[in-house]
Amino acid sequence: MSALANHAFAKMNGIGNEIVVVDMRDSTAKVTPDDARAVASANGGVAYDQLMVLQKPRLDGTEAFIRIYNNDGSEAGACGNGMRCVVRRIFEKSGQTTATFETAAGLLNCWQGPTPDLYTVDMGAPKFGWQDIPLAEEFRDTRYIELQIGPIDNPILHSPSVVNMGNPHAVFWVEEVSAYDLERFGPLLENHPIFPERANITLAHIVDRDHITIRTWERGAGLTKACGSAACAAAVAAARLKRANRNVEITLPGGKLAIEWRERDDHVLMTGTATFEYEGNFDPALFAPVG
Repeated sequence: MSALANHAFAKMNGIGNEIVVVDMRDSTAKVTPDDARAVASANGGVAYDQLMVLQKPRLDGTEAFIRIYNNDGSEAGACGNGMRCVVRRIFEKSGQTTATFETAAGLLNCWQGPTPDLYTVDMGAPKFGWQDIPLAEEFRDTRYIELQIGPIDNPILHSPSVVNMGNPHAVFWVEEVSAYDLERFGPLLENHPIFPERANITLAHIVDRDHITIRTWERGAGLTKACGSAACAAAVAAARLKRANRNVEITLPGGKLAIEWRERDDHVLMTGTATFEYEGNFDPALFAPVG
């Protein structure tokens, strides 16, 4: 039987990004991709975009090692909205105002935001090298790459900026983010051969130097109301193109995030809310096929 059977969970969201938080720091059991898919089952499961599993810390000074699962069972390196949900749970239970977590993408420092309902996550420094994103072929300048959807002489989407923010991201610059059928184009672009590890696909519109609007098709999760790492990627990509400042507000379908690409160390800071919805225990029947 799965380690998640009868285990407690918290259902939360980060500006509409559906998150499930499971604290397994007192257990040596592991969560599998099959477990993660079972949680999202339409038959009695809990719908989510990302499942945040807290495991025993592996490094001194960290609160936990966090495994992040998409609802298709694949693992993500980072999830900014999910991290804010984790931070809220930890802070409310412990009274802390700062914490450090380990993820597959590295160490993430988190702290209480400027008001009690806001939380800040240091998402680390972005990566721009084609091998680091990664891409299947060399592009010396990743501010734009040769990739398009549609007729070669009149493409529907083209020339995205690419960046790794713990996950691979491709940002297409458009005039209106809602004018495109992202549910149709998202899967095609996510799984394009140029992205050997797949990619998050974002449509971004620069309102002005301080504001950007985005919509995202999230790798392994699909169309989402919010993707924190995509907001970071869009902010960084716009600043690289000198089309926006290094401190911007990102508007997503689920709400707004404040993103700062800090000059002194190139780290990207994401600040936003985290909403608690309810607590429960996983129905063991969800995992019967897995067991």
